[in-house]
Amino acid sequence: MKPLSINALGRLASSRSWTCSNCRTQLLVAHAKTTQRSLSRRYATGPSGYSKRPPKAPKTRVAILTAAATAATGAGVLAFTDDIKSGYEATERAGRVATALAICINDYRTSLNSCDQTEDPEEQDIILKACHTRCAKRTLKVLEKNGGIFIKLGQHLSAMTYLLPREWTDTFIPLQDKCPVSSFESIEAMFRSDTGEELKDYFSEFSEQPIGAASLAQVHLATVKESGQRVAVKVQHPGLAQWAPLDLALTRFTFSTLKRFFPEYDLEWLSSEMDVSLPQELDFQLEAANAIRTQKYFARLPELPIVIPDVLWAKKRILVMANESGHRLDDLEYLDSNHIDRDEVSAALARIFNEMIFGKNAPLHCDPHGGNLAIRKATRRRRGGANFEIIIYDHGLYRDIPESLQRSYAKMWLAVIDGDMPAMKRYAHEVAGITDEQFPLFASAITGRDFTVVRSSILQTRSEEEKKSMGDALQEGLLSDLVTMLGQVPRIILLILKTNDLTRSLDENLHTRQGPVRSFMILARYCARTVLREQVEEIRERPGSLLWPGNALRFMAAWMNFLRIELKLEAFELWLTVKRMVGLKSVGYGSTVSL
Repeated sequence: MKPLSINALGRLASSRSWTCSNCRTQLLVAHAKTTQRSLSRRYATGPSGYSKRPPKAPKTRVAILTAAATAATGAGVLAFTDDIKSGYEATERAGRVATALAICINDYRTSLNSCDQTEDPEEQDIILKACHTRCAKRTLKVLEKNGGIFIKLGQHLSAMTYLLPREWTDTFIPLQDKCPVSSFESIEAMFRSDTGEELKDYFSEFSEQPIGAASLAQVHLATVKESGQRVAVKVQHPGLAQWAPLDLALTRFTFSTLKRFFPEYDLEWLSSEMDVSLPQELDFQLEAANAIRTQKYFARLPELPIVIPDVLWAKKRILVMANESGHRLDDLEYLDSNHIDRDEVSAALARIFNEMIFGKNAPLHCDPHGGNLAIRKATRRRRGGANFEIIIYDHGLYRDIPESLQRSYAKMWLAVIDGDMPAMKRYAHEVAGITDEQFPLFASAITGRDFTVVRSSILQTRSEEEKKSMGDALQEGLLSDLVTMLGQVPRIILLILKTNDLTRSLDENLHTRQGPVRSFMILARYCARTVLREQVEEIRERPGSLLWPGNALRFMAAWMNFLRIELKLEAFELWLTVKRMVGLKSVGYGSTVSL
């Protein structure tokens, strides 16, 4: 067996472009889409207005069903390769999607027409909620039946509470725990096919039951025969690659069909992102390279309590890593019983992911949900004083943030924390092409806060009332505006938004005493360093050395401005530490901290 070596993986990590050509092209797409607002309230749950639409005749419904079924089957046929042997099963997969899609489209059209027939907002709300529930349940059955990529899509949709009606996201929650488990026999056969050897040739012990299963892969514990090392073996579900082309084609077809019938609810950006990200996530050699690159990057920052499991070797569908186990980050009982300070865990998370976003040539992990992180008590304290270690798994989905974007993004966040609204708008346009009209919605999306809070102070802890207010705003017509905006911003911004949202959720689940205040202070420090780095590089590009009088003055001005911000943040963090030591809880502040 000749698995890809560590050196080869290292070369792959350092030489390949970590933003694929497709993503780079998408970053340059002009924002040419125009918003269509005439039906902006049609798909929100709540007593909103509805524009009139005449009922469709039965012939139209038949046409919808026929067109959907024909197109889906065509998409399936086009996606086939010689590896797909069962035409019947392929037709069945495509047929399930086409049928459910056609029925759901017709259900929504009928329900919306029923809403047009009544002036009672409560009755409209009941009709639409019932339609959401029916369609979500139909879709859930298809996702569960088809499995694989469809399970992953459903998991992603279940987390999109800011975008989808609650009836949809709540219905899809079971998919988080309903991941398929491939049989041990199929894993043995795949290992034999991919390596030319048997499991017993390499492992002295290999557990038949996986310790964890996800939509794309499962993990088994094993022992390497030669060294006796205990390892975790990540294996892809054997049948997944066979159906990936068809399933991606069906996903594209579904969202393009929805756009055709409901143009103001354009979710094609979601299928476009899956087209780019899924092939990367299915390539475990690329995941191994990402892990090695991330491990090397953070090796020069020993004060950060991060652990990336060592990679032994990898094939495209098999990845063998050192076994690094821990507890979930939201296992508060474990944290408290081991005297692990929740506030310090929150701060460590903020430093790790801000380093990924703002660090020079840093790799960004784009899927940091609760299942991909673990925490354990450290055997000895780290240089930074932490008595714990955060383990990061699943390195399949990574991106690099262009330096120009890092700098504009840093300036935008400094403006947000400083409460500088004109600067916020200017840098939001630089970062994502956001217009003044879209800015309030973008500001809420990027911070996860109501715009009234963004205008006053994002340092306040997010209350249940604020969460409800944001949900109600989406229900009352902002939903289609958000969908339109997300379809226009660069894909890298979508991934940053996703990373921000997932880390913010992890932080909230820790129930820290300081709320979001310290995390924002850490963010501000990384932003200030990014701006300083830009200023120093600009000075170095000028004629003469740094000792040249003009350059020296510019350097001193940049350094003094950075030092001013750093000292203010250091003093503020010290104050937070004192408050924490005396048992006071920092629930929020009434105004922004002037930087």
